[in-house]
Amino acid sequence: MASLLITNHSLSSADAAAALRSRLKTFRAAYDSCQRTRRWRSPKAAVIPTIHLPMRSLEVKNRTSVDDIKCLRLITAIKTPYLPDGRFDLEAYDSLMHMQIVNGAEGVIVGGTTGEGHLMSWDEHIMLIGHTVNCFGSSVKVIGNTGSNSTREAIHATEQGFAVGMHAALHINPYYGKTSMQGMVSHFETVLSMGPTIIYNVPSRTGQDIPPAVIQTVSLNPNMAGVKECMGNDRIKDYVNKGITIWSGNDDECHDARWASGATGVISVASNLIPGLMHEIMFRGRNPSLKAKAMPLIKWLFREPNPIGLNTALAQLGVIRPVFRLPYVPLPRERRLEFLGIVAALGRENFVGEKDVQVLDDDDFVLLGRY
Repeated sequence: MASLLITNHSLSSADAAAALRSRLKTFRAAYDSCQRTRRWRSPKAAVIPTIHLPMRSLEVKNRTSVDDIKCLRLITAIKTPYLPDGRFDLEAYDSLMHMQIVNGAEGVIVGGTTGEGHLMSWDEHIMLIGHTVNCFGSSVKVIGNTGSNSTREAIHATEQGFAVGMHAALHINPYYGKTSMQGMVSHFETVLSMGPTIIYNVPSRTGQDIPPAVIQTVSLNPNMAGVKECMGNDRIKDYVNKGITIWSGNDDECHDARWASGATGVISVASNLIPGLMHEIMFRGRNPSLKAKAMPLIKWLFREPNPIGLNTALAQLGVIRPVFRLPYVPLPRERRLEFLGIVAALGRENFVGEKDVQVLDDDDFVLLGRY
């Protein structure tokens, strides 16, 4: 319109500009009138749960099925050992993995709370998942902890985890910056779209319980493998009665969860130390005497927040270097002395490694703030 006005030689440039402003005012008034009469509506497509490209048929064929994950009975939340400079000690890690496999563990959680995923960069995290798959993926199911309180971050990490071959993902509910019940559902449904998933409920760490209504909603998703549940065996039994696969997240309750409440198995910390005994507890039926035999060790492990006890015990057994990434520090000497008695009572042969258990001096431990 402006070009027509300006090319009309009967009008001066000033007249053309005035005519243009007049026409624009007319259009703007009509537009504003239209906008005032239109009712604003909230966008209905604000949440897009499935934005991922569909996998090609060959990729789908080679993926682990949800049913393959649902049948796992002993899953170890594997420890991540360190070198004195803070890098991963992959030689020690591979040795820990080997001991898990030969003692009957069927799956491992890589980079979970026990594995100190929260102290890793995502590059370290994904590298360790890929390393575990590459070295041991044909012998054990590798479940990568790719959860986060940021949905965007959880999506990205889970994409990378499945890209390097993990068999399933472990996802926690958003912690610290907590969300609503519907927010939890949206968060989980978004990450569930990518592959087999175990949801982890541990309110003592997240500050927020995942209520049964949320679990029942997301359990309809075909990629939902089950729940690692830390809220007790009554809730586990209720879920099992509704057909939801459950792993106990508490070593001290896992015997009864398995044999009285119907849990499929346990995701265990203690199996880092006594994988053979934990396998027996999960596979060989009710055994109250074995449960009682293991209980002093389990209580000792969790006097301080996990993985402090585990890290200390593995160092005392000589299977990892006594290197801690802060903020974790070893148990005090008196607790380390207690561990010697626990090992003697259970039998050194039931623990990982072959070296004699030691007390270790305080100066033997390396504490790293930068690595």
